[in-house]
Amino acid sequence: MKEKMNLTALEKSWILYDVGNSAFILLVSTLIPIYFNSLATAAGVHEDLYLSYWGYAGSLATVLVALLGPVCGTLADRKMKKTFFLLALLLGAAGCAALGLAPGWFSFLGIFILARVGYSSSLVFYDSMLPEISKDARMDKVSSLGYAFGYIGSVIPFIVCLILVLMPGTFGLTQGSAMVIAFLITAAWWIGCTVPLLRRYHQTAFVTAQNSRLLDSFRQLGKTLREVKKEKHIFVYLLSFFFFIDGVYTIIDMATAYGAALGLDTTGLLLALLLTQFVAFPFSILFGRLSARYDTGLLIKVSIACYTGIVVFAVFLVSQWQFWLLAVLVGMFQGGIQALSRSYLGKIIPPERSGEFFGLMDVFGKGASFMGLTLVAVVSQLTAGAQLHIFGLTLKNENIAVSSL
Repeated sequence: MKEKMNLTALEKSWILYDVGNSAFILLVSTLIPIYFNSLATAAGVHEDLYLSYWGYAGSLATVLVALLGPVCGTLADRKMKKTFFLLALLLGAAGCAALGLAPGWFSFLGIFILARVGYSSSLVFYDSMLPEISKDARMDKVSSLGYAFGYIGSVIPFIVCLILVLMPGTFGLTQGSAMVIAFLITAAWWIGCTVPLLRRYHQTAFVTAQNSRLLDSFRQLGKTLREVKKEKHIFVYLLSFFFFIDGVYTIIDMATAYGAALGLDTTGLLLALLLTQFVAFPFSILFGRLSARYDTGLLIKVSIACYTGIVVFAVFLVSQWQFWLLAVLVGMFQGGIQALSRSYLGKIIPPERSGEFFGLMDVFGKGASFMGLTLVAVVSQLTAGAQLHIFGLTLKNENIAVSSL
């Protein structure tokens, strides 16, 4: 008998955190790179180096998160998951709010890195809650709804921020003060959307810690890796995840910077990426429903194949209308592949060790993101162009689509 899909209060609270943190990541992929560009330009940084520095900052953030991943994963399986989740949230939100206080481009990048570390660390704890919050049969649907409402819900504070930034004079503001308010609005939204989850979530699955030394987290990572090698289905999935998520994360992180480097209109870029949010909402829900009829692995493969085609198209992007088309295409598959990737792992791992495995997944994901962002930065710096890095991402995705999962 088919289970009725009425969401529980806890599932709704869990989904709401996606709405909160997605507001930050939307700002990261839109206004923040543009604001950094203005700071760098004001400081005399050559335009050819802008994309490179932004890519290096993203790479450093992913390295730090990858190093913290095993620690966060181990802590997530202890009894204080909610406490550590809260600490990571506060680091991310405080970093977001403090971005407007940076006096220059270099300090701005430093604060941005801290905010990204807090954001990414919170996701390790957050994702590891999924096996406790929802049953196997519901995970794909709940995970997809998280991304879906994250996309559409994050638009609410973003539109407010966008109006302030594009028309600061209407409200008696300068461009700089409008950005400061935008950072504060986003941080407040993020924290506010987290409150219901903090109130309702109570950890039910955990392991008993023998000790709590930092080194033991990395020893546990080594143990987990050895065990994963014996579990072929988990190992193959994580290996494929490492490669295909590279292209997804890099496009998310670099889309605005990429368009700006090509000289496209700033307002057009922002509106196009806003369109991505609206497109991603129904398609994320669609993928959740399709998972009830089709194998999740098959849906991930289809998404990878489509994403590969999208990346090839991006290589030849030269005009504004092409960027708008790219925004629509990305929105169609971005949320689905992220949501199903999360729920697929949740269904094949033991719930009491979910933090450990999601921490490992985060290491794989951040390692992939590091590769993609570094490739963008290095190629941009060496060639004074932004497009060539796409070929590397395409080849990785194609290899995985053919040989993995």
